[in-house]
Amino acid sequence: MFSRAEFDHRITLAREAMATSGPEGGLDLLLVDSGELLAWLTGYTVSETMYRAAFLPREGEAWFCLRALDEAPCREKSWITDVVGFADTEEAQAAVAASIRDHGFGTARIGLDTNSYSMSAATFMRLQALLPEVTFVPMPGLSDSLRWVKSEEEIAVLAQASEIADKAMAEIARQAKPGMTTRDAAAIASGVFLREGADTGEVGPVVKASGSHEFLHGVFKTEAIEEGDVLHVELIPRVGNYGARMMRPIVVGKPSDALAAAAEKLVELQNQQIAAMKPGAIASDVDAIMRQGALDAGLRPVYDNVTAYTLGLYTRTPRTSDFSGIFLPISDWPLEEGMVFHLYATAQGLGFSETVVVGKQGGIRLTKSPRVIMRATA
Repeated sequence: MFSRAEFDHRITLAREAMATSGPEGGLDLLLVDSGELLAWLTGYTVSETMYRAAFLPREGEAWFCLRALDEAPCREKSWITDVVGFADTEEAQAAVAASIRDHGFGTARIGLDTNSYSMSAATFMRLQALLPEVTFVPMPGLSDSLRWVKSEEEIAVLAQASEIADKAMAEIARQAKPGMTTRDAAAIASGVFLREGADTGEVGPVVKASGSHEFLHGVFKTEAIEEGDVLHVELIPRVGNYGARMMRPIVVGKPSDALAAAAEKLVELQNQQIAAMKPGAIASDVDAIMRQGALDAGLRPVYDNVTAYTLGLYTRTPRTSDFSGIFLPISDWPLEEGMVFHLYATAQGLGFSETVVVGKQGGIRLTKSPRVIMRATA
């Protein structure tokens, strides 16, 4: 999916991080075990049925250590040619430690992301016991921070996923009618995903909206949508593990004047946010546009959730969203060109969101569906 030049760029970024971390002028070796960073750096990722890791030396060739059953797909997908497989009868951590010693790094300074969901306390302690002469150097958050700024090739893939989301949303609105269920809507989206080239047919929350914003993480169940109800649809298609996201409200019939006015104000505030997403802008300032604006307009009594979070790679992990970069009043970090976010706003039973990349002059929407309450055409 990505060019070798793209992977060479990623390797350079990782080695630059290694050079500025740890004692005595940097690290000798980087241990990579989070699913997303494995995919980003090596081109191959696999769930942690058994512990696995890839290794990038500061100098020399990288290698991968994983179950023997996963050797073939790893060799097919990754640029790494040194793939060490171990049998299921072996202890995974012991096999990984042996590969480190066999490659000459038994006394090295090894960097690892202590925030990685794969680096459990048990795994860390076991590796320490197996490699007593290794100096492990914590690099918390590296698995996310290396991937914050997206390349042109990554943005192109995110644009493909966004186009799938647009098509699925339009198809749900086209088929919507009184009596349609949330399950019907989810099935329509899933079918479009698979036909249009998404990795899977998994869709996001598709629920009947109620209240202010509590529906956002509503439990999926079969509910019929009658005239006047709001169908909340969040779509999360992935292409090559890169996920776009978009939310829209769909109404069967004509929305009330109050609902239409609330939607117009939410979209207006979100448009201001998108325009403000320029390189150097402080995340908390962009956040305040929606947060304070919605409160001042009386759209919500409180606004205590994030207004945006990082988008990019999604693999089989314990988290369904990447909150390593979020918009909150305490987010005092600057935006950079190429960062991509799921920008979302909810109030009064309405939810609007976009996949937005930070461009030179402001945010650029990769999802392009009309920013209105979508009306059923059936």
